[in-house]
Amino acid sequence: MEGTYDVRVWQIEVHERRRGNSYGVRWVVEGEKHRKTFQTFALADGFRAELVTATHHGVPFNVSTGLPDQHSPVASSMSWYDFAVQFVDTQWPRVSANHRKNTARTLMITTMALLGGTPPGVGARPFRTALREWAFNTNRRDKASADVIALLDWARRRSPTMDIWGDPAAVADVLLALGTLLDGSAAAVSSVRRHRRILNVAMGYAVQRKILPNNPLPKGRRSVPQECVAVDRRCLLSPGVTAGLLTWIGHRPRMGRCYRAYFASLYYAGLRPEEAVALLVRDAALPEHGWGELLVHATRPEAGRHWTDTGQVHDERNLKGRGEGDTRVVPAHPELVAILCDLIEEYGLSSDDILFQGERGGLLAGSVYRRVWAKARREILPEAEYDSPTGKRVYDLRHTCLTSWLNNGVPPAQVAEWAGTSVAMLYATYARCVVGQTKELEARIEPAQSLSALEAAAA
Repeated sequence: MEGTYDVRVWQIEVHERRRGNSYGVRWVVEGEKHRKTFQTFALADGFRAELVTATHHGVPFNVSTGLPDQHSPVASSMSWYDFAVQFVDTQWPRVSANHRKNTARTLMITTMALLGGTPPGVGARPFRTALREWAFNTNRRDKASADVIALLDWARRRSPTMDIWGDPAAVADVLLALGTLLDGSAAAVSSVRRHRRILNVAMGYAVQRKILPNNPLPKGRRSVPQECVAVDRRCLLSPGVTAGLLTWIGHRPRMGRCYRAYFASLYYAGLRPEEAVALLVRDAALPEHGWGELLVHATRPEAGRHWTDTGQVHDERNLKGRGEGDTRVVPAHPELVAILCDLIEEYGLSSDDILFQGERGGLLAGSVYRRVWAKARREILPEAEYDSPTGKRVYDLRHTCLTSWLNNGVPPAQVAEWAGTSVAMLYATYARCVVGQTKELEARIEPAQSLSALEAAAA
């Protein structure tokens, strides 16, 4: 990018603080304000002197970074493609399989936007697959076929250097691509936010390694689309509908009782799907009568064998938001206890066995139990309700359970502990679903805010 000489450097500002003063240097480059804060006056004065000297010597300033050219890193020495591969390899050992997959997707979209096209005679789909499944997959990159290697070599040769991030137009193009689907429609807000988070981490890595002087992505809440985390009350299942769905599933000729027990664990105990999949028989304390307990100790999310360290479809992770080896105990409703006891007896499961097994043993496949749930909805729900959000996702069983606990007076702190979440997230997610308490609350508020008696006495 070409530099500019339209620069104005202001005097040092002194900010008085309880723990000591700080000193700010402010300057303007082509109308864009920049600022940097220092802990001592000497450091601030030295930095300001460098800026002033650069203006006196006719050194152009970078419009994006606001710094004179000698302050800008040599970003032109590394291509975006090589940087992205390096970033993936650095992160790979420390992140989950699903995070690896999401990172590859974000970098694939970014690379396509920066390249501005595909190799001659190659469609977008195979090129995207080559980038996502091979270039940005540390485990598979060295095993790529000759055709894939040719596509990746083209991407490396055509890739712009990292100083492309100093061009606001290029940054805008990338952000637009991250928010747009292949058909041109807008991507889901959750996907856009995830892409932005991942790209921000990548830019932070570039700054840390002194490849870029600062993060070129726009900052502030307005720059990222806001996502509604509150649960839609329409997705919740009534007891009658839930009973109908579980009964239909339980009567399936193959593995019906197992799927019924699996879905029941989400409805009665509020487990996440990936937590229920990881349960062993010994994790369930099941008395002959009354309430039991489930010891939740791990999650087994599906990520795909190409992204896990074990080569298995399911990743092995700790509980969400908890440290290594941490567990939580969840009460098991008496009806869930009976269902699980029947399951263990019917399949002859031992204490070390997986509680909810697939048709060939091993863990339940998400694609299979989601298909079973979709068929049950089709069979049980009326047409209008089937097209509605009611129970559309398996996860809605957990939403229904947690809402039921809250609506029946279980303290939010206890619900948060059983559910494995925070009280703040619980309120943010389920506040709209708490119903049935309005009349009682109005009866409490009415006398407390009443002024009629006081006004009559004053008159």
